Amino acid sequence: MSRFVLWLTLAAAVGCAAPGEKLSEAERRARIDELYREDREAFPGVPEVSAAELAELLRTGDVVLVDVRGKDERRVSTIPGALSKAELEESADAYRGRRVVAYCTVGYRSGLYAAELRRRGFDAWNFAGSLLAWTHAGGPLVDADGAETRRLHVYGRKWDLAADGYETVW
Repeated sequence: MSRFVLWLTLAAAVGCAAPGEKLSEAERRARIDELYREDREAFPGVPEVSAAELAELLRTGDVVLVDVRGKDERRVSTIPGALSKAELEESADAYRGRRVVAYCTVGYRSGLYAAELRRRGFDAWNFAGSLLAWTHAGGPLVDADGAETRRLHVYGRKWDLAADGYETVW
């Protein structure tokens, strides 16, 4: 089997495009939904919000937003106003009784964290599609200094599904 055929087989298995080929916006959105659906069974019963619902919650101030990604990922970009997981944990009691929405790259790590928070009595929700969905909805991102950015840490090639106009790093 040629290397190219082997690469195409592997790419199909993980949902990547062939070398030099970029998936369309619609294909990337569909792949984000597919990745999230695959992970969803790991945190049954955790309610979720869409990008549009999160934008409305942020507009009204009716949410505590938690970025559960690692420090290196958050340094590249985060949703404005989001707490880190450590920041939420430091003052956990102050957030009881408020809706907490967790996010990560696509929603797996945040879904697990939301499930943990729910077991501890929090009104925790997961952001379905997380930052990848946020880029497709045109949501703003800021870097570690608070400056607006179009960069996004996507954890790896498999998650290189951000909307057009975003620079992805991993």
